[in-house]
Amino acid sequence: MSTEQRRVVPVFRGLAEVPAAFGTSVASIGNFDGVHRGHQQILSATVDEARRLHARAVAITFDPHPDKFLRPHDAPQLLTPLEERLRLLALTGIDATLVLPFDTALAHLPAREFVRQVLAGALHVRGLHEGGNFRFGYRAEAGVAELRQFGEEYGFALHVHSAVHVHGLEVSSSAVRERVSAGDMKCARWMLGRPFEVRSTPARGRGIGTRLLVPTVNLAAYSGQLPAFGVYVTRLTVNGRCFQAVTNVGDRPTFGEASFAVESHILDFEPIDLDETTPVQLEFLLRLRPEMQWPSPEALKAQIFKDVACAKRYFRLATR
Repeated sequence: MSTEQRRVVPVFRGLAEVPAAFGTSVASIGNFDGVHRGHQQILSATVDEARRLHARAVAITFDPHPDKFLRPHDAPQLLTPLEERLRLLALTGIDATLVLPFDTALAHLPAREFVRQVLAGALHVRGLHEGGNFRFGYRAEAGVAELRQFGEEYGFALHVHSAVHVHGLEVSSSAVRERVSAGDMKCARWMLGRPFEVRSTPARGRGIGTRLLVPTVNLAAYSGQLPAFGVYVTRLTVNGRCFQAVTNVGDRPTFGEASFAVESHILDFEPIDLDETTPVQLEFLLRLRPEMQWPSPEALKAQIFKDVACAKRYFRLATR
């Protein structure tokens, strides 16, 4: 049994759900979108200190993402919707996640009151780990300098972490989004420490019933971050079974009126149990080319054969 299957990490959806006898903790506050290598480093340090102090390691995050509440028209598409974020946070070794509803009351809460109510009051924090650009409180009034002073007042130590760099690139959620939206799956993988993936369900379509009888799966409508339009080498996991695939993200312009879809063609297909509620996991490994409008279905078919050959070569080399 894997660590992911064995370990159940409590999720408190609001301060009222934190047990009165929760005990002391070491915490980190953040949106944690993507749970990338920078987040992983901070959370690893959080867990290490918690173990030394015989306290609990806690990730404090928000739902919705503050930008979704404060600037809905300019808010970024998320790399990891909340449930996926919680799954990834659990894999870092933390002992609990506190999800604070981001609403008008929280948006207007002064920094000192956040510290008093959340850190000191509910979680009895003894150590706090943050990045150097961390800000919080009403209109982001406080940064790490103010947080350090609050720590002296309320009895916790602040540890400020430098940004993580991989292959000369600074890791951040916005940087990962930029790479994904450009179709640069290699750099996105460097920053995340794993392939970028989408977890969703199949869309209604041909072959979707109690069995999948054709080698094509379309994802249901998805509101999170997707890669740039194009054709990708992908890996599709359904009911614990992993398939090699080629995926088109885009409007499929060759067949007339644009119709957006994330459509995966399975290379090593076998009929499988699948319906519209079955969870599917789609990992994007490599972008083969941008989406193009071909002069005829025949020309598109010829290109698809080339795409499939490239994908098979990728998987052959990956297993050596």
